[in-house]
Amino acid sequence: MEKLLERIIVDPNILAGKPVIKGTRIPVYLIVELMAAGTNANEVVKEYPELQEDDVKAALLYASRLLEREITIAL
Repeated sequence: MEKLLERIIVDPNILAGKPVIKGTRIPVYLIVELMAAGTNANEVVKEYPELQEDDVKAALLYASRLLEREITIAL
């Protein structure tokens, strides 16, 4: 699973340092939003042909790892 994370890069010169899929300017947050809206991985890849299904998995794993480290704050 950790190998998937190699598909994500954070570069201050690309989208102001937001995490993106390596070799693209497609941000992780966009993929997560699409999935949350009910788009499946195949549809994401169809909409963004420069992506592969493993890129979608990598984006979700990256988001999961970030949330794992978040501090829970009562709203």
